[in-house]
Amino acid sequence: MALLEIENLTVEFDTVDGRFRALDGVSYSIDAGEVLAVVGESGSGKSVAMLAVMGLLANNGHLWADKLEFEGYDLLKLTTKQRRQIIGKDISMIFQEPIASLNPCFTVGAQIDETLKEHTSMGRGERKTRAIELLDSVGMPESKKALKKYPHQMSGGQCQRVMIAMAIACKPKLLIADEPTTALDVTIQKQILDLLLDLQHESGMGLIMITHDMAVVAETADRVIVQYKGKKMEEADVLSLFENPKNPYTRALLSALPENATGDRLPTVSDFHLGDGGAA
Repeated sequence: MALLEIENLTVEFDTVDGRFRALDGVSYSIDAGEVLAVVGESGSGKSVAMLAVMGLLANNGHLWADKLEFEGYDLLKLTTKQRRQIIGKDISMIFQEPIASLNPCFTVGAQIDETLKEHTSMGRGERKTRAIELLDSVGMPESKKALKKYPHQMSGGQCQRVMIAMAIACKPKLLIADEPTTALDVTIQKQILDLLLDLQHESGMGLIMITHDMAVVAETADRVIVQYKGKKMEEADVLSLFENPKNPYTRALLSALPENATGDRLPTVSDFHLGDGGAA
C-alpha cells in the first residue's frame, strides 16, 4: 500500500471573477522511503495539492477527489480532530518563506515545544532536551542559545533549519518540502538539500520535494511529476525524464536549462506553443 495516494484531485478557488481551477484531476502516489519531486513553473498547482493533503486550503478553496488517502486513512472523511492527530506528526510540511512561516511573537524554543507538546507525552524537561537535539541535528550553531531567539534575530538559513527541526520533531512518515531552498544563497541551498536527504535516508520517510529547479530534481529525486496549468503532464523516474522526456512541456523545461543553450538566448516555455497542455 502506498504511503500517500491521490486520485483525480481537483481544487478550485472562489474569486471576484468566478471560480478559478488551480488543480485539474491530478493523480499520483508516493511510497515510504521514496523521494518524489513535483516540478513546474509558478502557478502550476504544485503547492495547492499538498495544501489540500494538509487540510490547509484557504476558506475560498473547494476540493474534490476520487481518493485522498494516507496509510489507508481517507483524508476526505476525517474530522478536524482526527486530522490534527495526523498532521504535524505523521505528515509534516516545510513551507516556503521560513521567516514568514514562523510566529514572530514567540521564541524558536516555544514554537518547537508547541509541536512536541501537541503530539507527544513528553514532560517539559524532556521537550527542551528534544528541542536541543533537533536543532543540533539540523546543524544549528549554539542550539541552546537559539532556543531563546526570535525569528527576526536569525538568518534565512537558520530559520529554514528551525522549520525543518519542527517538521521532523515527531519523526513523520511523510515530509513535504515546498521550495525549501528558495531565497537562500547557493552554499546554504546545498546544506539544506543534503540535510533533507540525510534525514530521509536515516528515517526511511517519504519525501515530496516541490520545486521549479530542475537541478534540484536531478540531485534529489527517485521519481518526478511534471505539472503545467494545474494538470499533470508527465510522470517518470528521474533518469528517464532527463534522458527521454515525453511531454512538450517537460522538454521546454529542460531546454531552458543554461547547460542546454544552443543559441544566443535560452528558449522559453512560450516558444513551445503549449496552449493548455496535455498529459503524455
